[in-house]
Amino acid sequence: MILLALRLPRSTRSCGARVRAVALKATSHTSSAHRAPFSASVARHEEVHQETFTKLNTQPFTNLPTPLPMDVRDKHASLRRRGVNVANADQDNLIGTSAASVEHANIDELYFPTTRSVETLALFQACLSTGLIARAHKLMQEMRAEAHSRLKEVYEVQPEQGTDPSDRLSPIIPLKLWSYNAMLHAYFVKAAEPDVHDTKVWVTHAWNMWESMMRPEALRLDPQPDASTIATMALGIAHLQSLSLYPRGKPTFVQLLQDTRTLGVSLDSVFSSSVRQGGMPAAESSSSSLLHGAQMNTHALVAQFRSAASVLGDKQAQKELDTIEEILLANEARSTEHDTSSSSSSPADQREQQQQQQHTQVASVRPVLKKDQATDMLHKPFNLQTLQESLATMEQARRRSSDLYERQRWLEHSALEAARKRLEHDTEKLQELGLDSSRFQSKTLQAWMWDWYQKLEVALRKDIERLGRQTRHAVASSMDAQLYPFLCLLPASKMAMIVILEIMRMQGISGVADGIKTTRALITVGKAIETEYSAVMLNKHPEIFVQARAAQQMLGKRSLIDLAARRDLKAWQERCREENIETNVPKWTQIIRARVGSFLVQHLLDVATVHRKAYDRDGELWEEDQPAFYSAYEYIQGKKLGVIRLNEVVSQRLDKESVRETLHPRHLPMLVPPRPWLSHDSGGYYSMKTSAMRYKDSVEQSSYLRAASENHGLEVVLAGLDVLGNTAWNVNKEVFDVVLQIWNSGEALGDLPPAEMTDPEPERPPPDDIKAKGIYLQRLRQWNTIRSSNHSQRCDINYKLEIARSFLNERFYFPHNMDFRGRAYPIPPHLNHIGNDLCRGLLKFAEAKPLGEKGLRWLRIHLANVWGYDKASFAEREQFTIDHEADIRDSATNAYHGKRWWLQADDPWQCLATCIELTKAWDYPDGPEAFPSQLPVHQDGTCNGLQHYAALGGDLQGAKQVNLRGGDRPADVYTGVAELVIEQLNRRAEEGDPTAQLLRGKVTRKVVKQTVMTTVYGVTFIGAKNQVMRQLVDRGDTPAEEVWTAASYLAKVIMDCIGDLFSGANMIQDWLTITARMIAKSIPPERVPYAQMKVTRKGSKADPEAHTKRPSVTSREGREQMTSVIWTSALGLPVVQPYRRIKKHQITTAVQSVYIRDPNQNFEVNTSKQASAFPPNFIHSLDATHMFLTALECHSAGLVFASVHDSYWTHACDIDTMSDIIRDTFVRLHSQDILVRLRDEFLQRYKGYKVPASSLTGSTSARMRAKTKMMMGLSEDDDGELGLTNEPGSMLDHDIDGEADDDTDGDSSVADKPIDIPLAHRSIKPDAHGFYELADLLPPIPKKGDFDVSEIKRSLYFFS
Repeated sequence: MILLALRLPRSTRSCGARVRAVALKATSHTSSAHRAPFSASVARHEEVHQETFTKLNTQPFTNLPTPLPMDVRDKHASLRRRGVNVANADQDNLIGTSAASVEHANIDELYFPTTRSVETLALFQACLSTGLIARAHKLMQEMRAEAHSRLKEVYEVQPEQGTDPSDRLSPIIPLKLWSYNAMLHAYFVKAAEPDVHDTKVWVTHAWNMWESMMRPEALRLDPQPDASTIATMALGIAHLQSLSLYPRGKPTFVQLLQDTRTLGVSLDSVFSSSVRQGGMPAAESSSSSLLHGAQMNTHALVAQFRSAASVLGDKQAQKELDTIEEILLANEARSTEHDTSSSSSSPADQREQQQQQQHTQVASVRPVLKKDQATDMLHKPFNLQTLQESLATMEQARRRSSDLYERQRWLEHSALEAARKRLEHDTEKLQELGLDSSRFQSKTLQAWMWDWYQKLEVALRKDIERLGRQTRHAVASSMDAQLYPFLCLLPASKMAMIVILEIMRMQGISGVADGIKTTRALITVGKAIETEYSAVMLNKHPEIFVQARAAQQMLGKRSLIDLAARRDLKAWQERCREENIETNVPKWTQIIRARVGSFLVQHLLDVATVHRKAYDRDGELWEEDQPAFYSAYEYIQGKKLGVIRLNEVVSQRLDKESVRETLHPRHLPMLVPPRPWLSHDSGGYYSMKTSAMRYKDSVEQSSYLRAASENHGLEVVLAGLDVLGNTAWNVNKEVFDVVLQIWNSGEALGDLPPAEMTDPEPERPPPDDIKAKGIYLQRLRQWNTIRSSNHSQRCDINYKLEIARSFLNERFYFPHNMDFRGRAYPIPPHLNHIGNDLCRGLLKFAEAKPLGEKGLRWLRIHLANVWGYDKASFAEREQFTIDHEADIRDSATNAYHGKRWWLQADDPWQCLATCIELTKAWDYPDGPEAFPSQLPVHQDGTCNGLQHYAALGGDLQGAKQVNLRGGDRPADVYTGVAELVIEQLNRRAEEGDPTAQLLRGKVTRKVVKQTVMTTVYGVTFIGAKNQVMRQLVDRGDTPAEEVWTAASYLAKVIMDCIGDLFSGANMIQDWLTITARMIAKSIPPERVPYAQMKVTRKGSKADPEAHTKRPSVTSREGREQMTSVIWTSALGLPVVQPYRRIKKHQITTAVQSVYIRDPNQNFEVNTSKQASAFPPNFIHSLDATHMFLTALECHSAGLVFASVHDSYWTHACDIDTMSDIIRDTFVRLHSQDILVRLRDEFLQRYKGYKVPASSLTGSTSARMRAKTKMMMGLSEDDDGELGLTNEPGSMLDHDIDGEADDDTDGDSSVADKPIDIPLAHRSIKPDAHGFYELADLLPPIPKKGDFDVSEIKRSLYFFS
């Protein structure tokens, strides 16, 4: 199956759409099979309705509509709020009155929901959760009215297509079924409240909604009830009847059973549906299924249905109820048997106890202590205490259960509990967790925080109660009324704890002196409340954990890459999630987060104080209470920015650098294989919702990911993430012991910074020497930076060692997700294999495999690689290891006190790990070939981006430079460039150039590597200068005052030496850039007429002469340019570039007025960023595809696999197999016409799109001709082939678009670059309205060279 992975994308996409359509049909058919004669037209409507909805995804790629401009969306929303049908609106409504225009406007809102709709849904759910049923009812009516309006709007505007009304369909779907089930549940809960006198009203609301859902109309406005809906109604009716509160004259179980038969839903599915019973007082069980719930209640329900079946004479229902009774009795018997067996269960086995004993024998990690300036005492940083207390739950989890899954669940739930224990100073409980509070010398900081916590909890509780009273009496302001439900989602004690921890954690982001940006602080606190609430909702449903565990175990037994099994599990999971009322927690908007955060932060600012004392010059003591935090403003680059700062005395006690690395305890490695990724948002951790993609609040990326997931387009990529996540790891204890020994000594070894900085502070020059003072200030700044960096590194390493110590003797896993290009990353942020040399040295595979003869060879080669001897032949590298056997043995047996040969390596900790592994193999009793090795051995690409460019362009020269072609020795393009640079510098130095003389002996391969690597990604001179500057600073042999000048000089020399070295790659890069720029300037065909509309632009209010100037009239072309560059990877992942113009809105909060970017708003694209980012993003999507293909193939071959982008890891004995797979997948990937496929996708995806002539320029026509000729392989005299014209009205006669004023958000050199348009083979002129077809403007693909990618299979050093 995996061998066909590259052929899956097209077929998977089209097949995925077909499967989706078939699945939808199957769902419809399943329902209709059980239906009574509802009506043929209704059944036909539902089937065709679903097919219409999937038409958008019948292409061989996921394709959603281009977002509408914001003013168009606002206009549409305004018309709907006024009850105006768009079809009847005026012609200048920016939407259009045709069926296609109205449908497009509604589809846009379906995929890119407005902030208002997202906020309403979140508020609705919050009201349900907090018992504000009346308000939830009102919101539900508003949402239903809006959905009905949209459905009718599209339905009525479509032309008649036949006599059957079901032929007139809309792709707009009603509200989600879970919201109806939740509302019905709430109605019955409200009706059962003791002090409610209008029970009949609430029951009437429930039956009215039920009847609307049952209504057989041609156009279904509400979703049809399912088994969960029936179960919700049954529970509600039975509960009210048991309390004698059910109103007379209302339908009973007879009507409910009759409707159930009409719907064709079996009673078995009703009793096994997922319904929360916690809201019904009679339902004492927290189980989510009636069949596994409170037996008395369930038996009563069976009796009610049996009575109704008797009235109706329904014998089939009686048979179904008999079966249900049997299941209930069997469950009761099993439950009794389980209780008996659990009471006599034995404690954890001896292996668990032995592991605990081994763990407690490990030495403690020496903490990074900070001197308190007030007391002159050393104390442990705040965040390290938090981490240690969180990790201590590992010990508690070990004692609670020997079941790894239960331990994992306990670990995921430990975060706030650990923080609460720290704040309470509960000595007894801390000792139970393995902590000794007497060691914490920072009593003052903890006492302050505990005082703030107590005051804040009281203040929050009082103010929330006040808001509640005002809301109930309808006297609260609209903002407070909207805020109140969200403040009731969590207890005041938990919110107080969250806001303190988040604010203290964020103080290290930009330094205490600078403070936290107010906007970031408010949104982060609000997001933390939202995340905790979601976790609480998930934790209330243990069945979710059980389902995820079952899915993981089922895939483990079959195969992670069994797509059929994955699809079955996904369908089952979606059914469970759709039925579940409480776990459908909508996302909050940024505005909600900011306002919730501001409410909490403002209360913290009000109550958090510190008591300060000071003596004046006369010796008199002054005392006062001062705010611990305060809000202020500062100006950055002329912009006023709100910040929250710490009181000076608090900042003295807070280690600001280490706070930057505060760990979220839920983001630790996992003790069990991660939850499988079955959809875009279900995978990774078991009790926390995580997205498979990391994106920064881009609604377009989110919508594409969700659509691709629903269309089965992510199956292969998600299977790849599961393969990476299922690799088991151990901590390398031998390496850990050495690290711990050096760390606790405080010595600077192996890239570990010293405990105390040894470099003296620069000497202050005489006050009258101005030049020396300038040099001194530069050196002092550099010294402070190094000192700060040194301590920050110590804190970072402290985290890594604490985590490693906690996971000693454990088998653990790293859940993965990916960025929007598809590059995979471990979710745990600190200790993982994608980290630095120390992290990699500390980790090894949990599974061991005998080395064998080939494995021993590769282990020797691996040692030479990590030592830095990696540019020699394999034979020379192997001999290098053999020649240094004595050094290797000394390093392994006496790493700290020996000769320390391993410290000379490029990667010292990985070198030490390999020395230890080799020594253990050499000393193995059965011979080194039999030694069970756990060490990962790497195969790294040679400048992998250039490898992809060379393969794409068939570049013979480039292929040789990056080892795509075979050779006796590995080629090294970085060394080649470094030698050219050194030669240039030597020549200039001899000519007397002082800067060249300064740089002599300082240029190495490492100095030029990053600049060479990023040249083909379009690095600018400024970027190259910064890269070189970092390298020179790291070397430490260039005076601080000369670093900037030297870096600028050296960057220019490097870029000159690179020259035409990568000409083939540059041609493809130019093609990608121009193509992306054209796409970003294009307008969808349905919006072209509106782009021609004229807009009157009034003068600015800030202009005093604005009233005397005539308003300017411009077109809407700039506002209509909404097209992002989107493409599909070879494995079906839609890659959406998120770069749009940023517009922020001012929001008034309790703290300050803040400016917030709303991610639900799509503004015009940022053309410059779309163009400049496309080449690197496209290449990264290719290397991600190659990695996933390799991972899937390795899993299929039984190999353990891990990756760090273009570095692939497996056991030494499997390197030859993996090397063959790497080459095979790369060749298969590039044997396709990737650029042709990309261009074809663009032509299909953007079919009919047009580019305004005003967006193009003719100022560089000569350069255009040259580029076009180079791409097409034409000679200098072939101008006639190009058909370039300079006639009036042609595109070369126009200037670049004038609306690019704020399109300079990135590099100005890119933003100001005119658009070069290589034209096709014929003369092209704009149409009568001044627009070009995008298809005519897309440049031809550069002519491919003669390199045959199959040669890669014969290249020894392709990945080595």
